[in-house]
Amino acid sequence: MRLIIMGPPGAGKGTQAAFIAEHFEIPAISTGDIFRANVSTGTPLGLEAKRYMDAGEYVPDEVTNNMVRNRLAEADCEPGFLLDGYPRTLAQVQELDSMLSALDCELDAVVVLTADHEEIVQRLLQRAVLEGRADDTEEVIRHRQNVYADQTAPLIGVYRERDLLLEVDGMGEVADVTARLFAALDAVRG
Repeated sequence: MRLIIMGPPGAGKGTQAAFIAEHFEIPAISTGDIFRANVSTGTPLGLEAKRYMDAGEYVPDEVTNNMVRNRLAEADCEPGFLLDGYPRTLAQVQELDSMLSALDCELDAVVVLTADHEEIVQRLLQRAVLEGRADDTEEVIRHRQNVYADQTAPLIGVYRERDLLLEVDGMGEVADVTARLFAALDAVRG
């Protein structure tokens, strides 16, 4: 399976990505993990990304795209993969299309975890208190939700038009969300 998982911050993407990766025996690939791996091993791309990250700036698409391209070319991605946090822009969708074309493969599905905006804000505020995340204020959380909505809505439309989109209710108990997710993915696999 070659998948993308999307959803607003706090919808449970990371939790569900781990379950999906284990179930289908594919690597879960998050851009954050790719950045950390490249920075910690001192790759040229990692050093370039670190410059931006240390300055608190957005890592340019070119650097991110190259890191993802390199990661998808690794042997463990041959049977499939799950992308979490990529693509984030329409330009990255086009770049991913060219990567997949070069690898002679295509996406099986794009899973979007849907969630009630206010419930997510409350969930993230509770997590901030429990985990001592002082920087996760209500204002910051709402801003991240708005950025997600602005940047991701066009991507959801693209994948809906390509008939790849699976919208799964991300609210409720983790096990219930996982069951809904696997039911939707099993329907894709036939």
